[in-house]
Amino acid sequence: MRLKNKSALITGGTSGIGLATARLFIAEGARVAVTGRDEAAIERVKAELGENALALKGDVRSIDDMRAIAAQVKEKFGGLDVVFANAGWAYPSAVDDIDAQRYDEIMDINVKGVVFTLQAVLPDLRKGASVILNTSFVAQTGKHGISLTAAAKAAVRSLARSWSYEFLDRKIRFNAIAPGAIDTPLLGKWGMSEEQVRSAKAELAGTIPVGHMGKAEDIAYAALYLASDESSYVVGTELVVDGGASQL
Repeated sequence: MRLKNKSALITGGTSGIGLATARLFIAEGARVAVTGRDEAAIERVKAELGENALALKGDVRSIDDMRAIAAQVKEKFGGLDVVFANAGWAYPSAVDDIDAQRYDEIMDINVKGVVFTLQAVLPDLRKGASVILNTSFVAQTGKHGISLTAAAKAAVRSLARSWSYEFLDRKIRFNAIAPGAIDTPLLGKWGMSEEQVRSAKAELAGTIPVGHMGKAEDIAYAALYLASDESSYVVGTELVVDGGASQL
């Protein structure tokens, strides 16, 4: 029970990495609130996670939504020990294909969403709280067609450093997790057929030194370490979990 008596908020927690992390945190003794934008997914997650969880609808790009979520979490939990700013979006785009809509979508979800999440929950973070930001291994590489997402995630990595220094007086730790190619529903949201998704996953797996894509649970266990007291001396760092893709 590494998170016994702790309360956590996970944005983008109704599928993929966020949901896997919510399951693990609850198994380790935490009370967990998750956010999402899809009403049907929220209802499914609410039923699955049970009485130790809140499933709340909201868009991280909206400061009003995030403040409303923070108020509900405070009413239920009293305060927060862990925040996993996990909500994000990636879409491959060559430079010539980037228009204002795509730019705003990528930057707003990945960067504005993290800023608004912190602003909303900051008054409720307990002394010694752990805040985990979701970045990406693509910010450390030069992959074709992913420059916009890489730039957004590099900005989030920078926030982890800056906020670590800014909130030292409150003993709040900020760290980041950089997932690699993780097998989540994201690829299926790019409008590809099932066959195209299978082909893309096989191609990705071939580029990873360990020979396969990661699982959402691989990132959840990294988040558990950063959320727990075991990482109390870890501040401002980025934990890369990518099967060696950016390191070897």
